[in-house]
Amino acid sequence: MKPITQEELNSTLWKACDTFRGVIDPSDYKNYILVMLFLKYLSDVAKERRAELEARYGGNAEMIERQLARERFVLPERSDFDYLYKNRDRDNVGELIDIALEHIEDANRQKLEGVFRKISFNSDNLGETKDRNRRLKNLLEDFSGLDVRPSRVDLELLGNAYMYLIKNFASGAGKKGGEFYTPEMVSKLLGKLLKPKPGSRICDPACGSGSLLNEVAHEIKGNHDYSLYGQEVNGSTWALCKMNMFLHKEDDAKIVWGDTLNNPLLIEGDQLIRFDVVVANPPFSLDKWGHELADQDRFKRYWRGLPPKSKADFAFITHMVETAKPREGRVGVIVPHGVLFRGGAEGRIRQKLIEENVLDAVIGLPENLFFGTGIPAAILIFDRSREPGGENTGRTDVVFIDASRDFQAGKNQNYLRESDIETIAAVYHDREERPKYSRCVPVSEIAENDFNLNIPRYIDTFEEAVPVDLKALQVEIDRLEGELVEVRAKLRDHLRELEVI
Repeated sequence: MKPITQEELNSTLWKACDTFRGVIDPSDYKNYILVMLFLKYLSDVAKERRAELEARYGGNAEMIERQLARERFVLPERSDFDYLYKNRDRDNVGELIDIALEHIEDANRQKLEGVFRKISFNSDNLGETKDRNRRLKNLLEDFSGLDVRPSRVDLELLGNAYMYLIKNFASGAGKKGGEFYTPEMVSKLLGKLLKPKPGSRICDPACGSGSLLNEVAHEIKGNHDYSLYGQEVNGSTWALCKMNMFLHKEDDAKIVWGDTLNNPLLIEGDQLIRFDVVVANPPFSLDKWGHELADQDRFKRYWRGLPPKSKADFAFITHMVETAKPREGRVGVIVPHGVLFRGGAEGRIRQKLIEENVLDAVIGLPENLFFGTGIPAAILIFDRSREPGGENTGRTDVVFIDASRDFQAGKNQNYLRESDIETIAAVYHDREERPKYSRCVPVSEIAENDFNLNIPRYIDTFEEAVPVDLKALQVEIDRLEGELVEVRAKLRDHLRELEVI
């Protein structure tokens, strides 16, 4: 049988969304679609594996079950897609799906515990019983024609399809979309800027659906020698991330559910885990983030000062720097431009970070790259190897890059092209200075500017106006006015012939 293509897979999945369009908001129905895709994947993998073992061991049921128990996951009886599809006309089909998901969780606690607890296919959110049953029957029928057995679909294609759906849901979810998805091109850029090495511990403390974390990890080409960690505050989004990791064969990724700022859960003993690479696209200027309790933080993360209660940007930055390995860890964080120049508590924290000599780069991005906000953002790179005893101890400048004008314009969203990404990464790593684009600025100069990081202070982007020949311009104006007189005269003649005037 011919393998399914990425385009066919994406098209089939997108069509399945018609069951919910116009009835439920995309930010809500994405969970039902993505969970059903995950269930179909588990079922098709298990079905194909069972067929292989039956062919190998004949009727030896004991051997078959013993081998199945050693697979990546266990699929209990009456919890697979085929069973649910056969019962799609039952009045309690939603309840049957919920029971199946609960049994899958119970049988795979180490990897999938809690993943389906935030969603119910028997919920009134899907309408009254009659309408709900009709929608669920349609959904099961949509997915029945999707064959994602490993012999037909490479797992990478399925992972790509999962991210395709998440991207499209983010696009349709407006402001909520930015809460669970970082555009692929921005994620790629961060991966190339941070360049994780084999053996790295990589963390995203605001990981959303895991798109950024996965993309940064994939920068380590050709092997799986790394470990992934993430924390996500939204329970539904955490579940998406867990499934996303599973589909990308990142079964061992440690993804925890909780509030990173108020209750960091990535700890060893009584200490925060330290990472080689820390990356995040945290919510911009989050209000009510936990300022009132921050001075009691048991990990003493806010020793540089408490960020303001209405803006959590520097709370996330502080956490990320504190969880990077001393003298070697690196941090990449996406921030709103206000982080570069706002005063008060933020200005004092920014000053301390610069005085510690851990800020390595400030990169301005184009506007309208992110879902839910059209404002331009920036990337800050912190490098703890600049600390005393680190590899880059002697480095005392900061690379400023103004990449705000280099992008491909889209109808609803702008995009970084591959060439834009390669240029930004090369200029950063080479610390190359280009007129009106990049400059290596001594920390002493930043101090003279009161530790303000506003990019135009350091990169002159002024474009001189093209000189205008006023005499030639006047001649052209006179010529056009003469032509206008002639055209008006001809128009009057035509109107007289038509007896209009």
